[in-house]
Amino acid sequence: MTQVVSALLEGTPLGTLAVWTTPMGVRRVGFDADDLSMPHHTDDVAAHPTLARALQQLREYFEGSRRAFDLPLDLSGATDFQRRIYTRLTEIPFGRTVSYGDLADELGDPGAARAVGQAVGSNPLPVLVPCHRVVRSDGRLGGYSGGLNRKVRLLRLEGLEVEGPRPTSRIYPDVLRLPLQ
Repeated sequence: MTQVVSALLEGTPLGTLAVWTTPMGVRRVGFDADDLSMPHHTDDVAAHPTLARALQQLREYFEGSRRAFDLPLDLSGATDFQRRIYTRLTEIPFGRTVSYGDLADELGDPGAARAVGQAVGSNPLPVLVPCHRVVRSDGRLGGYSGGLNRKVRLLRLEGLEVEGPRPTSRIYPDVLRLPLQ
């Protein structure tokens, strides 16, 4: 059985976050009350180097001193398609957005914007795998599994202007067209 450990990160602009790790890497970041019940909780974070690094890097991101994460990720529960999406999401630069459709096109699945949206919505590692940077092709906010208020806070933290926490709210600057490289 895989050893899972978890800890809480309090005082973020998103509220309290729950972070779980395994020997393979960070497995999950959670926002809601169920996530915060914390099975496998540890008070000895220092004894778990990946967990300690994840908490530290998240703190740095929220403080504005980190723009990208350098952590092993445990995507063992994801499908191959989801892994492709999550890997690509980690390459979206800080402060930029892309559309679901552009991601589908770039990954060789034109017309699969809804499938990309489902994969993005199932992301077990919000913030670390920056699904908040994916928006509708018309430059509007769209959805977010952690709630639109959190998506708006993350985008604003990264310097983007957002009209408000509604699916139809516009984001400025406009969507970055792929490829990003």
